[in-house]
Amino acid sequence: MKIILTQEVENLGAAGDVVEVKDGYGRNYLIPRGFAIRWTRGAQAQADSIKAARSARAVRDEAHASELKAKLEGAPVDVKVKAGQGGRLFGAVTPADIAAALGEAAGEAIDKRTIVLGNPIKALGNHAVSVKLHDDVSAAVALNVIPV
Repeated sequence: MKIILTQEVENLGAAGDVVEVKDGYGRNYLIPRGFAIRWTRGAQAQADSIKAARSARAVRDEAHASELKAKLEGAPVDVKVKAGQGGRLFGAVTPADIAAALGEAAGEAIDKRTIVLGNPIKALGNHAVSVKLHDDVSAAVALNVIPV
């Protein structure tokens, strides 16, 4: 079955890629979860628009990603959240919250989908977060979660 990915799928491809998968994998997993759509000539135009949007969001090249990595790894980034007794948070720190804080620290927008969290952040203190800036460049960022 030929499909067009609408999101990045690990070990398969990025958004906008046209890939060939087994029928059951496409029909029972990828398409119902919104990771892909069936390939048609009309859907190919949609794939082209997905690729254009992805390239507009992406960090332009590896050299720029390396510069951004140096900015992000330079100092810990503070994220201010509401917290209750004992340092427990109301909810969790989301990738969108982290992306906003990193964007302020770096001076440019960071896409929330590039942030990789090992476990949800539900407590105050220092945490490690990985940011995938480019295919070959990832930054390990020290995150300091503090109460408002």
